Amino acid sequence: MCGIIGFTGERSAVPILLDGLKRLEYRGYDSAGVAVFNDGKICMSKAAGQLSNLREKIRDSANLTGNSGIGHTRWATHGAPTETNAHPHISNNGKFSIVHNGIIENYESLREELKEKGFDFYSQTDTEVIVHLLEYYYGFNGDFKAAIMKTASRLAGSYALGIICTDAPGKIFAIRESSPLIIGVGAGENYFASDVTALVENTRNVIYLEDGEFAELTPCGVTVYDCIGRKVDKTVTRVAWDVEAAEKGGYEHFMLKEIMEQPRALKSTIEPRVKQGRVEFEGLELDLSRVRKIIITACGSAYYAGCVGRYVIEELCRLPVEVELASELRYRNPIADEHTLLIAISQSGETADTIGAIKECRSRGASVLAIVNVVGSTIAKLADNVIYTWAGPEIAVATTKGYTTQLAVLDLFALYAADELGRIGAERYRQLLGQIMKLPMLVQRALDFSSNIPALAGRYHKNRTVFFIGRNIDCAVGLEGSLKLKEISYLHSEAYPAGELKHGTIALIDPDRLVVALACHEALLDKMTGNIQEVKARGATVLAVAQEGTKKIVAEADDVIFVPRAEPLFIAAVEIVPLQLFAYYIARNNGCDIDKPKNLAKSVTVE
Repeated sequence: MCGIIGFTGERSAVPILLDGLKRLEYRGYDSAGVAVFNDGKICMSKAAGQLSNLREKIRDSANLTGNSGIGHTRWATHGAPTETNAHPHISNNGKFSIVHNGIIENYESLREELKEKGFDFYSQTDTEVIVHLLEYYYGFNGDFKAAIMKTASRLAGSYALGIICTDAPGKIFAIRESSPLIIGVGAGENYFASDVTALVENTRNVIYLEDGEFAELTPCGVTVYDCIGRKVDKTVTRVAWDVEAAEKGGYEHFMLKEIMEQPRALKSTIEPRVKQGRVEFEGLELDLSRVRKIIITACGSAYYAGCVGRYVIEELCRLPVEVELASELRYRNPIADEHTLLIAISQSGETADTIGAIKECRSRGASVLAIVNVVGSTIAKLADNVIYTWAGPEIAVATTKGYTTQLAVLDLFALYAADELGRIGAERYRQLLGQIMKLPMLVQRALDFSSNIPALAGRYHKNRTVFFIGRNIDCAVGLEGSLKLKEISYLHSEAYPAGELKHGTIALIDPDRLVVALACHEALLDKMTGNIQEVKARGATVLAVAQEGTKKIVAEADDVIFVPRAEPLFIAAVEIVPLQLFAYYIARNNGCDIDKPKNLAKSVTVE
């Protein structure tokens, strides 16, 4: 997720822009840049990598001395993380410069249209089409407001835009659609930013823009318009947060913030891939007719996402799927050839063992499809094809939205592949795609259902051993739930297929054990009920997770967390939410360092 900052006032803009970008570093980024209005023209500086690289470049520049400007930290979605692709972008005639957070879904068609009109493109980004559209529509009559409205009407997707124009000295402009943008109101100076974080050092008086609104800021005031150019009266709100709290969006920990961001992250992952009722992956060149076997490889939570993906892909595509830990796959003699598709999953795209597994399978002729979050990462470069999760940066070490967006990509890919292979009928395809499209809403409802979880965590946080049991996809979800609990609360936790209890694990069940029973697979509900009765008979306490309205489980378990009803193939993204929250509140009760658990790293780049 990119960071945006804008300033206009009497002070020098660049130090304020850089300080604002510094406040936005926690969001993650791969490049940064600023543009200021200076002596009748737009002056710009950009750099790949750390913000310190940009500061170093600016030290050597004498032109960045204006009193109004815009800044940006970029998390790459279209185009590699290079200086050329970094924001701000500038129009061909040099009149406009913009920064952008979001994804323009129809940028390819707009790019071709603008090329035909004679516009030159220098980057690989979706953003560049916006600045050229502004130039194009402004050229009709020099009406800036009309140019903004017309440009906005042509964009499909999400955007928060900051704009400066050489014909409007001392003014900065902001517009939003499905991406946050906040106005900061100061004394003799005004700001905008994608996050309150970048503002509270200078002002706590803010205006929240709504979708379709755009704002004109001068040092003396702020004017807000609706999508057809009418002035809108806005309320100035006083922010009570300090800077650290603002970075976390008011949440106590980044992990909780990222759990709550999952509906929006899923929407960003799913919606751009669905066009006219079909799943489409931009740039995917994959001959599935040659594939006889799929191997999914990953580590940690990504591996557990792959365990869920196996069920979905095998069910829809009727292809055999193996799920392999990358740390094991790379050191054995795997059976892989030109008819094997290796799906490598990694949030960071830099996981050392996964990189090793890719090289091992490629040497045997396998084609590689990567599912990663970071554009330009090593795994993205090694793969033949890449599908990005577009989850945005995760700060907490324990992944949450990274995992659920990996599930969403696997669901989409399974449906896409089943269709390509002719393994699914039109009506079933339509029905399942509709269920995938509902996932952001269902995850939001799962969050809404979670009000009893803090109390449950208060009841169970002293249990020293927790077992997770389930069948089918529930079993795979239990693996991730158990990992979440152990990595942030340091409780001993294991996950087992419920049918395997009697083959050894049941010897450990006694009154001191908590068993989390995942019972969302209704076709196996009778079997799970029997397993719950088995552990209850040996004195264990049972916390069940079930779909709303499942009365049978209520009668058997000590406590129940309900989740909204969902398509059985895709319920994992819904079912994991209460387990994430349960782990979070257990760790909070135990006073653990939730965002940075001991002995763990966010990106495991060593073997």
